[in-house]
Amino acid sequence: MTEMEQEDDKIYSTAGRGETFAEILARRVSRRGMLKGGTVASALVLSGPVLGRAAYAQGTPPALATPAVGAKLAFESIALDTGDEMVVPAGYRATPLLKWGDPLFADAPEFDPENQTAAAQAMQVGYNCDWIGFLPLEQGSESSDHGLLVVNHEYTSGELMFPGYASQGPPEEGSEEPTLVRNPTKELVDVELEAHGLSVVEIRRADGGAWEVVRDSEYNRRITATTEMELTGPAAGAGLLKTSVDQDGTRVIGTLNNCAGGVTPWGTIVTGEENFQQYFGNLVALAEDDPVRVIHDRYGVEEETTDRRWEEFYDRFDVAMEPNEPFRFGWGVEIDPYDPQSIPKKRTALGRNKHEGHTSVVAPGGQVAVYSGDDERFEYAYKFVTEGTYNPDDRTANMDLLDAGTLYVARFNDDGGGEWLPLVHGENGLDEAAGFTSQADILINTRAAGDILGATKMDRPEDFETNPVNKKVYLALTNNSRRTLEETDRANPRPENLHGHIIEITEAGDDHAATTFGWEMFILCGDPAQGSTYFVGFDTGEVSPLSAPDNVAFDLEGNLWISTDGMPRNLPGNDGLFAVPVEGEERGFVRQFFSSVPGAEVTGPVFTPDNTSLFVAVQHPGEGSDAIYNSVYEEPGSRWPDGDGPPRPSVVVIQADDSTARIGTSRA
Repeated sequence: MTEMEQEDDKIYSTAGRGETFAEILARRVSRRGMLKGGTVASALVLSGPVLGRAAYAQGTPPALATPAVGAKLAFESIALDTGDEMVVPAGYRATPLLKWGDPLFADAPEFDPENQTAAAQAMQVGYNCDWIGFLPLEQGSESSDHGLLVVNHEYTSGELMFPGYASQGPPEEGSEEPTLVRNPTKELVDVELEAHGLSVVEIRRADGGAWEVVRDSEYNRRITATTEMELTGPAAGAGLLKTSVDQDGTRVIGTLNNCAGGVTPWGTIVTGEENFQQYFGNLVALAEDDPVRVIHDRYGVEEETTDRRWEEFYDRFDVAMEPNEPFRFGWGVEIDPYDPQSIPKKRTALGRNKHEGHTSVVAPGGQVAVYSGDDERFEYAYKFVTEGTYNPDDRTANMDLLDAGTLYVARFNDDGGGEWLPLVHGENGLDEAAGFTSQADILINTRAAGDILGATKMDRPEDFETNPVNKKVYLALTNNSRRTLEETDRANPRPENLHGHIIEITEAGDDHAATTFGWEMFILCGDPAQGSTYFVGFDTGEVSPLSAPDNVAFDLEGNLWISTDGMPRNLPGNDGLFAVPVEGEERGFVRQFFSSVPGAEVTGPVFTPDNTSLFVAVQHPGEGSDAIYNSVYEEPGSRWPDGDGPPRPSVVVIQADDSTARIGTSRA
């Protein structure tokens, strides 16, 4: 999550015509009356908004049950924690592996926060690590001792990166918190450009079980906001993608705001460009009835000066100078980590929005389905199904599968069913009369196409992952504090959805290429003591409280692991990582496994194939803590992980004390 998403007074267009999820859930609960394990009414009925942090049972967590022998998850839950150190259950250890500024090449300079340069940053681990992918070495193997980590670097926090970059200004009218006044220079902006993007890093497990970075690896690579990329698929070359420096509309410089991603069956990764709108300013320069301005406004491009002020140094971030440049961001970007010379490709067939997810799975018919969410309040959930089929024997034959296929948007029905609605030119009103002259128009302005089809407006669709064990699909919805009482009724669980929820989806026939599905509420997050939560019928007195689900992952048993983003605004604890069985008697038994540090969210959980190592990212430590609402370099909310100097976003590896034991499912 970027600082843009923390600004609750920042309201983007929510002009979608589809029903709200709250409306559907309320009617569904009314019709069914009961869900597995108990009455819905006791879990969902509220007389007003869901209460936040201040109402949390005087800061006392519920009594946490100890797992029984033979349980699907064998660790004992930790309690909520607000300290400046990581916390894991007894028998486990968490170790920073990749920290912002760590050198990746033999000739890369050591990290020097007082004297960062763009050239140095281009050879070091980037900032604000997010999604993580583990790809075994050798390629195609199941190695759990040697592999590549691919790490997204979502955005930069210049105020925490550079001395003197920002200061705390006076509060705005009606607020008690100080404002943040940024004063970037071109030199610092150039460092920020190189701190975005991704890092590809070779790692190896030593004889003692500890992981090490292979600094001189042939695979190590930085992909940044200045890396050349190719636009491919149906929208490539479209007029809206052309600029003064790319009159063909096929070449883009850089990738921005890389959030959740996924690994394809053929061993590439797809990284999602999420909140790209924050980098582009001066929309006011375009006429109000200009179609370009209308689309940019739907995606939240800044009316005037951006907070980052990059447009003062580079014309491509100034809509007045390059009105089409924002259209070249907001895509799923495919990258081959095994080929450091390969050109990243922005796959336009996946549609354009604030991308999260991109988990992919091979359907029974051989097509590949890619699930993704559009991470904003009242936006949509998507699935892309390839036209071609996956060839497990020929990697080269799969390398352009994502350029042709059908993009769908989800509609959740009140009877527990749903449809995947095809976003295809000429069908269902997606034609010239509606402003779409081609498939390219639909893919560039995907949100408006979803509006016309009446897709279901969701509460910030984030990660969207397939469970390889039970074949179901899990959609994390982080929160939506702007949903009003007028949009719901007493049966609606979230008139102001501060805590978020998770939906379990079953594709028809367990076919991920199907166009219909069933859905079930899996978890309504929050404080069980408030009586407004639901854990698929499990005793709420025994579960760990959690809020703001973000990224999800699965272990070899099919247990769901949930990282959180924004939990401290609602519960007295740092963001963390939680695990929950999805089958059996313990279905819904949520336990906290990891606690982060002040100001940070937890992202990108991923296991090695044998589940003996778990990688998580600690993103933006020290940012916007309770003590300092707008932290600056001189006074951060945390100095993790070094204890002095600036806080450093990092990838952490978690292992059992017995490094051969599976995480969470073996008794450490």
